[in-house]
Amino acid sequence: MPADTPTPAPRLNHVAVLVLEGAKPLDVGIPAQVFTTRASMPYEVRVCGAAPGLVTGGDGLSYAVAHGLEALTWADIVFVPGYRFPDREDPPGAVVDALIAAHARGARLAAISTGAFALAATGLLDGRRATTHWHYTRALAARHPLVRVDENVLFVDEGSVLTSAGAASGIDLCLHILRGDLGVAASNHAARRLVAAPYRSGGQAQYVPRSVPEPRGERFAVTREWALHHLAEPLSLGRLARRAGVSPRTFSRRFVEETGYTPMEWVTRARVDLARELLERSQHGVERIAAEVGLGTGANLRLHFQRVLGTTPSEYRRTFTRGE
Repeated sequence: MPADTPTPAPRLNHVAVLVLEGAKPLDVGIPAQVFTTRASMPYEVRVCGAAPGLVTGGDGLSYAVAHGLEALTWADIVFVPGYRFPDREDPPGAVVDALIAAHARGARLAAISTGAFALAATGLLDGRRATTHWHYTRALAARHPLVRVDENVLFVDEGSVLTSAGAASGIDLCLHILRGDLGVAASNHAARRLVAAPYRSGGQAQYVPRSVPEPRGERFAVTREWALHHLAEPLSLGRLARRAGVSPRTFSRRFVEETGYTPMEWVTRARVDLARELLERSQHGVERIAAEVGLGTGANLRLHFQRVLGTTPSEYRRTFTRGE
């Protein structure tokens, strides 16, 4: 090449942000801002909809999009932000077809929060792990039973299809994609620009108000309420069954039908919930909290905390309490 021939500029990675009816503003803004074109970020972003024009969003906002579904034929990555009422009906057929075609062409599809419902409607999540906002995990599993819904993680990377939990988890997902595309230094640079953590400890289970499942029946409601007031005491299957006035076998079977958990699993989750409250509201050490909630030792509390919430008591306390 002659010396005076300019070096061609490297091709930018193309990112499409697909705005559906009821789109959540934070979900739309995260990929648009993370992948914004600048010297340190070799991406070009186009915000699109089912058709160019005004798209009614959620939370009182609307979006004037310049591009329609043709942007998906251009994109290397397609982000589907979350939207309101995802469990009521699938996106329009043209949107589903465009997502399938983009994936077949080699584009990666990435959902933020309830955008996972749109990806699930394509069938591309069938047989794969996926996540969504914790409030909708059961609805996603019910509407799309072939999807292996993981309710505890911040995001899931299945290669060509990726999903994330609530809105802020979209940042985690975008930084994860950046690490894969450009390396750790680039993702850390972007995290500093966003004033965000490059990595977050644990999954979204720690953000769910209660880890104890809501019951689907009321037969043993009185027994459950009694147990919540006696968590510091030994609570065996036999003791709970006697309290309910049935045999242990009957109690166990019907308890699972009501809650989806065995009695001992439910008790453990209730104890972890109480530990969460004490970590947030008191300065007690882990050993004392473990004793007060009936988990015995700090090591036992840490074990169950990790299993249920995917994080440690100390990380949880740092996340949900302000340092004095």
